[in-house]
Amino acid sequence: MDEIEWWEFDSADEMAEQVAGDICFVIESAVEAHGSARIAVPGGRTPDVIYKALLANKAIDWSKVTLVPTDDRLVPLDDELSNYRKLEALFGGKGATVISLVDEAALENTREAGRLANERLNMLDWPLDLVCLGMGADGHIASIFPGPDFDSAVAGPKERRAVGVHPDPMPAEAGVDRVTLTGAALSSARAMMIVISGDQKRRVLEEAIKEGPLSSKAVGRVLSEIETGVDIFWTA
Repeated sequence: MDEIEWWEFDSADEMAEQVAGDICFVIESAVEAHGSARIAVPGGRTPDVIYKALLANKAIDWSKVTLVPTDDRLVPLDDELSNYRKLEALFGGKGATVISLVDEAALENTREAGRLANERLNMLDWPLDLVCLGMGADGHIASIFPGPDFDSAVAGPKERRAVGVHPDPMPAEAGVDRVTLTGAALSSARAMMIVISGDQKRRVLEEAIKEGPLSSKAVGRVLSEIETGVDIFWTA
């Protein structure tokens, strides 16, 4: 990894404006360089303020942007827990292409769900121009949770883009299996940003960075593999 740069903010709104501005810059640069932009973004409620700021930018030609969820819950595409549903509602109407990681034929089979997601992602041009990540208090990113599928997600074949995941313990806020981009897919991106808040998450992230490839946390393992710099956005 070339460099980690920390950006500290006084408020979540101030941080969101900066993150959205940086995402816009990456999109515009990618479109100028190769005619389109492919970015992976997180789901859940945490990035809502970032998406609001992003959608307020009138300069983006969303018809040239492909959005990939960094992960998704194995639920029907119209379920309120679906990250695809949320991204499609926000950005699909603006003209963006939103890729679903979930095939409804494989909601009960994490292995098959990962295989189908991988096939779909292989139809995209790689690497991604940007990966934007949140991080859980346990150091997970995307849906690379502790559990039986952790190693296949962080240390599987480099050409593997997605895997199904059974978290253990199961997250209380959404107790379902997941499909997630792999560590290799995330770390291959041309640019990466991580957005966190709170002193606890900062300590977890700093510890994981120090542990590097020996870390038990997904964020530490993935960051040890990237070849570009990482921007970390933090507010207390």
